[in-house]
Amino acid sequence: MNARRCLVIAHRGASTYAPENTFAAFDLALNMGVLHIELDVQQSCDGHLVVIHDDKVNRTTNGDGEVAALTLGELQSLDAGAWFNAKFAGERIPTFKALLDRYRGRAHLHVEIKGKTARLSERTVDMIRQHGWAKDVTMTSFQFDKIEALRAYAPELPSGWLLRDIDDTVIPRAHALGLTQLCPKAETVTPALVARLREAGFDVRAWGVANEELMRRMVNAGVDGMTVNFPDKLTALLRESPINIQ
Repeated sequence: MNARRCLVIAHRGASTYAPENTFAAFDLALNMGVLHIELDVQQSCDGHLVVIHDDKVNRTTNGDGEVAALTLGELQSLDAGAWFNAKFAGERIPTFKALLDRYRGRAHLHVEIKGKTARLSERTVDMIRQHGWAKDVTMTSFQFDKIEALRAYAPELPSGWLLRDIDDTVIPRAHALGLTQLCPKAETVTPALVARLREAGFDVRAWGVANEELMRRMVNAGVDGMTVNFPDKLTALLRESPINIQ
């Protein structure tokens, strides 16, 4: 049997073991030998790009309010680790710039554009280009308008469309934008869907892999990669199978 590849992508870092979207979680993923890291970008009210998933800070910090309504100083005054475990007290919301500086040459980033801030896609791309990361980034979003903006502004960057469902309009729309990656929700993935998307010319990256059973289903379905909160467990599984870990 010919070996195939499967990307092990640490979802918001090794977020089973450390607070998501913090340097603690990203560092741990790299220490596990993972080369691909997924993260989320939003913008503060004073124009700084920050790494956080939710529109509000409430769930993952000791603060309250909308990310887009807070200044960078207000955001970075928050504790982004103690909610997860007391040993992570003092972790901060990283800026995207600091993250690019910290991990240059050490990882491939899968950057999800979040929020409703105007021109967030373009500003994120500008920073990626300025910091020399263009060869080591894949851009993603659930929001089709943001994918369109990314493809128009940065056709050189690979982009993936995150999807909750795949209907008959998805493939032609993705082809029209020149996308090379489609990212279906793991619960919807079957071997037949993977074969269909591959035949149409797309890599298939699953998201929402919430447990080890679903992780095994994705491997058996033949996906090209997946985001997981426990990248060490996926790496261990792939070592038992004829698949190239990337």
